[in-house]
Amino acid sequence: MTLAVFFGCTFIAFGPAFGLFLFTIARDPLRIIILIAGAFFWLVSLLLSSLIWFIAVKASDPRDERLQKGLLIFGVMFSVLLQEAFRFLYYKLLRKAIEGLVALSEDGCSPISIQQMAYVAGVGFGLMSGAFSMINLLADALGPGTVGIHGDSQLYFLTSAFMTMVLIFLHTFWGILFFHGCEHRRWWEIAAVVVMHLTVSGSSFCNPLYVGSLVPSYMLMAAAAAWAYLLSGGSAQNLRRFLLCLRSGASPQPGS
Repeated sequence: MTLAVFFGCTFIAFGPAFGLFLFTIARDPLRIIILIAGAFFWLVSLLLSSLIWFIAVKASDPRDERLQKGLLIFGVMFSVLLQEAFRFLYYKLLRKAIEGLVALSEDGCSPISIQQMAYVAGVGFGLMSGAFSMINLLADALGPGTVGIHGDSQLYFLTSAFMTMVLIFLHTFWGILFFHGCEHRRWWEIAAVVVMHLTVSGSSFCNPLYVGSLVPSYMLMAAAAAWAYLLSGGSAQNLRRFLLCLRSGASPQPGS
């Protein structure tokens, strides 16, 4: 049973992201480099936020429950802001890289657009975030032990896998929105990404009431996906056809 839980949660959490990597990134060495660099930037942000958290906990009174809860909330919010700050730094780095690629190319064009970089960088952020979210849980899923034997929720591993999947997708869409906002100086788009990230991270405090964290996260993912699709050149008409499950050239039936 533990082996089934391990593979099931692994495929739920990382299966869609692996498909994105396999079909859209793996064949291009430049995209692989951008993805690995994006994962590294997220990792550095985690390292710095963990360091601040460690110092704050060591400097505080562990017996003060209210203070410890406040530090936990502060740690989550600070980590989110630091991740977005490193996303901005990565955008600046990639912008410089595009200028260098244009200077080296024979036709004066970059082999990869800023939109493609945003997508690949977002996948890199998401994969590293998902890996750190699930690696310890997957190790525990192999046993020994039974989930919920002491009355806790038996859906812990399953909901964690679905939460990891949505976070990977959200980082992908946030990367597209964030880079678009930086490129066109639409700071409200950047602010929207930060607010969505804070909302998703803050919803984790609703656990173990998993509905309070999963449902808002998936709703925000759907909104971010539609927004990123439109910013990437997609049409509202095609999006409407997709949502209504219409074929190309078909029209909705009267009364439907």
